[in-house]
Amino acid sequence: MSVAIIDKYFPSLTEDQVAKFLKLEALYKDWNSKINVISRKDIDELYVRHVLHSLGIAKVQPFLPGSSILDVGTGGGFPGIPLAILFPETQFYLIDAIGKKITVVNEVAQALKLENVTAEQIRAEKVKSEFDFIVSRAVTNMPDFVKWVKGKVKKNSQHTLKNGILYLKGGDLSEELAIYKTAKIFNLPDYFGEDFFETKKVVHLPLKYTGK
Repeated sequence: MSVAIIDKYFPSLTEDQVAKFLKLEALYKDWNSKINVISRKDIDELYVRHVLHSLGIAKVQPFLPGSSILDVGTGGGFPGIPLAILFPETQFYLIDAIGKKITVVNEVAQALKLENVTAEQIRAEKVKSEFDFIVSRAVTNMPDFVKWVKGKVKKNSQHTLKNGILYLKGGDLSEELAIYKTAKIFNLPDYFGEDFFETKKVVHLPLKYTGK
């Protein structure tokens, strides 16, 4: 599947954005041959399984200029890099505990001249800043994730959805989310027609501002 799949669902992309999305395949294939950040099977389905999947968050909540997003456990840069291309006026902070993955993120961001991306090898618990949203792609169960990111949301919400977590997950989440009465599930098949998204979801969980 080519980059055309991105244009299909996001038809108002600028030429610069299309060019950046186009470059992703060659960049990730090159880096993946040196540092394995994407499974061999998935690299051939990069635009659906990684790029478009990441952009599912954008269908649920587009980010406003000047807002800030934390991507926890970004791996090779998902969902952060595709979202940073789509929202050039939003600041993205991509973190992972594994240094070689952050090396790939930094190299990709540099090659694409993404000035709105900062990447660092750090655990989420150590991050001191506050953000509008914390995004991630199924790095752990929700209760553990909530512990990691506690106290990292800004006080004032400026988006349609309240500040908090936007989490890409799959499968049946009823048990995992049972304790979170404010969690809302958005089913990605409502936005994308490919079979890959059949059980894929974005979970929005508002988080209370705790102050410092």
